[in-house]
Formats: sequence, structure tokens, C-alpha cells
Amino acid sequence: MSRIAYVNGRYLPHAEANVHIEDRGFQFADSVYEVCEVWRGSIVDMTRHLDRLKRSLGELSIAWPVSRRALEAILREVVSRNRVTNGLVYLQITRGVARRDFNFPKPGTMPTLVVTSRSINPAVPKKSTEDGVRVITTPDIRWGRVDIKTTGMTAQVLAKETAVRAGAKEAWMVDRDDRITEGSSSTAWIIDGEGTLITRPTDMNILPGITRMAIMDYAKANGMKVEERPFTLEEARGAREAFITSASATLTPVVQIDDFVIGNGKPGSIASGMRAAFHDGVEKLPVRHY
Repeated sequence: MSRIAYVNGRYLPHAEANVHIEDRGFQFADSVYEVCEVWRGSIVDMTRHLDRLKRSLGELSIAWPVSRRALEAILREVVSRNRVTNGLVYLQITRGVARRDFNFPKPGTMPTLVVTSRSINPAVPKKSTEDGVRVITTPDIRWGRVDIKTTGMTAQVLAKETAVRAGAKEAWMVDRDDRITEGSSSTAWIIDGEGTLITRPTDMNILPGITRMAIMDYAKANGMKVEERPFTLEEARGAREAFITSASATLTPVVQIDDFVIGNGKPGSIASGMRAAFHDGVEKLPVRHY
């Protein structure tokens, strides 16, 4: 079956889906995006993802291309048409098509909306969860508003490629004060010797992760202590456990940072327990499959 994409009101075969060469997403990365997990036929935490999308659009003064309710229906439809049971649904909204110029296009320019969905073999993230992953550290060279989920991610692409070439799963970015900000495509967490979850607060230096919020909910519901504060690379290396969170990977234990082994080099019980229970406590919106 051919994959199906949504582009500006049309459901098209993936190979035929395209946007104009002067779309501002292509010319300037003048666009925002969201990625939701699809788990057992349901879209996970769509409400929170669309809340964050609303914020990103507002911060960049980009209009909604369709109503929120219509967008929810489109996301479900794309997942359904692609028969995705476990995987991802991706949406991107750009400022639209206009002559290449740095200033905003004239009022009334329609934003571009693209939605795609694809399946992921559940065995792939399961293996990472069971074995744990290695991360490396790289300098954080991103712009000053990484709290907005834009498609301008050259720094993250370079960090991820550095990790891949080093045989690692992820890159944790380090600021000028030698403190971890976040991963190239994930939130960074450590757990200290007392079992306290530690992650950086949601300022302009990190993206407010949706899976991060779900972990916060889990911790609160289970009486776990959470500290939102910057932590240093040295502190991370000496942590009891470490893990990363994202919509695409949910929660994945980290067992090595650069050349430093975390704990006993195996996924810890706290992170593994949270991973096992994760989908019990998140919003799941069922998708009707044909």
C-alpha cells in the first residue's frame, strides 16, 4: 500500500506530495512542527501536542491553516489511511508561499499544512529499552528560542550526526556553564542516589517536551520527587540512572555518557518501571481504521 500524505486540503500518494519551491518553510525554515506517537491504534497526548503547537504558532505570528478541530480530524485521517497501529504522525505548518524576502508576506497569505504518518516496528524501541543506549556530549550552539518547536534545526542535525558517527544513540548538548540542556531530539534526565528525578526547567533553553510532562504526571501520581534544575555533566556521569524522553522513543534508559558508564551499565529499575507503565497514564485518542 502506498503511503498517503495530506498537503493543503488534499490526501495524496506520498511520492506525489509536494510544496512550492518558494514556500517559506523551505526557504527560511519559517515553520513549526509536532510529532505524536501512535500506540496501539491511538494518538498519544494529542491535546498537549496541539496546545504546544498553538504556542509555537503564536510566538512566530503564524496563523492556523485550519481550525483546531479540523486539524485533529486530519491527523486521525492520515493515521487511518496509512493503517498505522504503532508509529508516528507528523505535522508541519509554514508561513506559506511568497516571493523570497525576509519580511513577512502580505496579509492573507495562506499557511502551508503537511501531515504524514508512518509505522515503527515495536521491537526496535523495545530493544533500546531493554539494553539502554549510549549518549555523547556536544556543545549547544542553537539559537536563543529553542522553546519554540521550529523546523530550524541545523544545530540538532549536526549533533545527531556526531552521535551516529560515534556509535551513540543521542547527543546531549552542553551549555557554556558545562550544564546539560537537552538531547538533539529528546529531553535529558538523571536520577540521583536518593531516587530523585532531575531535569532542566522549561526556560528558553529547552523545548517543553510533551513526554516530559507525562513523566512529571507519573512522578506526581506515584509520590516521586522531581527537581527541575540544571545539572552538570559531572553530576550526570555520577548519576544512579539516566534516561531520555521523546514522543518517538517514549522513555529510553541511558547506560553510558561519552566513556562513562552509568550505574552498573544496565537500565535501572526506576526508568524501566516508568517506561513499562507510561501508556497507562497518558491521553490516548483512538483512530478509526478502514
